[in-house]
Amino acid sequence: MADDARVSNYGLKVLDRDECAALLGTQRIGRVGLATPEPLVLPVEYALLDGDVVFRTAPGEKLIAAALGRTVAFEIDEYDVTARTGWSVVIVGAAEEVVDREELTRVRALGLHPWSGELRDRYVRIHAEEISGRRIDPAV
Repeated sequence: MADDARVSNYGLKVLDRDECAALLGTQRIGRVGLATPEPLVLPVEYALLDGDVVFRTAPGEKLIAAALGRTVAFEIDEYDVTARTGWSVVIVGAAEEVVDREELTRVRALGLHPWSGELRDRYVRIHAEEISGRRIDPAV
């Protein structure tokens, strides 16, 4: 699809998978969206492992109970309110706890630190089954 066909009159551009993947590497904080009895969105510090999102959490947290074995959403963004520009990337995929020893070694090497300083020794990986993104540039 030509770039021109992916840009609306309002400056909204649909990003391809490569653009989304590049933007995922520019941030450290994102939001996990869960379908619990009530919708729930929680901020997490994350890193990437083989194109998937990985974050730390604590045993017993509602995040781990609500996410594991389910499809979740993960979102990052950046925006400039004054310039009315920005972008967002959304990943949808299955969440699983990282328990394999070799994978845990790789995940621990990512340098994820507990955001709140509490014990957060469980790792969750969101397998990036769907990745989508949009960029808003000033209307021309």
